[in-house]
Amino acid sequence: MGRLDGKVALITGGARGMGKSHVRHFVAEGARVVFGDVLDDKGRYVADGLGAQSCRYVHHDVTSEEDWAAAVTTATEAFGRLDVLVNNAGVLRFASITDMPLAEFRQIIDVNAVGCWLGMKSVIEPMKAAGGGSIVNISSIEGFTGAAGLSAYSASKFAVRGMTKAAAQELGHFGIRVNSVHPGGVLTRMALEQASVTATAVPGHVVDGEAFLKSLPISRMAEPIEISRLVAFLASDDSSYSTGSEFVADGGVLSGPGY
Repeated sequence: MGRLDGKVALITGGARGMGKSHVRHFVAEGARVVFGDVLDDKGRYVADGLGAQSCRYVHHDVTSEEDWAAAVTTATEAFGRLDVLVNNAGVLRFASITDMPLAEFRQIIDVNAVGCWLGMKSVIEPMKAAGGGSIVNISSIEGFTGAAGLSAYSASKFAVRGMTKAAAQELGHFGIRVNSVHPGGVLTRMALEQASVTATAVPGHVVDGEAFLKSLPISRMAEPIEISRLVAFLASDDSSYSTGSEFVADGGVLSGPGY
């Protein structure tokens, strides 16, 4: 018996990185999954490896109301219901406030925050029809604290944290739980690509990644599966009394001095 047997989940940003890990882990735990991304070739490859009985891929721009409607319809028509939403899709960019164009700031807010809000809005009715559900919003430790070069990303992840609490208050009486997950450093391609520019993103702010990792109680970055297990717990009935809460998986970053 899997932890998610009988549940139908919609996962965003599932073509690579943490999202791909979530998709595969949810299927392994017994869920049937619809997942979306804008990386269609990668998404179809993941779906093909899991099989149509367990998994469907849809092109999904999380800033598009039409794409949200199509993704929800795919889940309910293919698998008969919708029990879980994982708002995982996100973008990460490093730039100082001085150097970041307004268009880039807005793009990050649109994908990370507006996309999350649209997702919650889109699944309320099908979850009510299913008798309840679980929404898991992927935020970040940047939803608790800021960092030089991450003004837009931090703003978006603080927003996810706040929206999670508001949604939990609104949706609890429908049996819909809403929680946020706050990873620290995770070994994904996006994180590693962006980490390579952090040292030069903001003049005067030099990041020594090796020294930072050595300072942590758990002195390494997370593997994606370590976050997926936490997300699956929140999606499952094992977390039935948890809503409006923040779940941190950061190797101890926020336990240290200055936090």
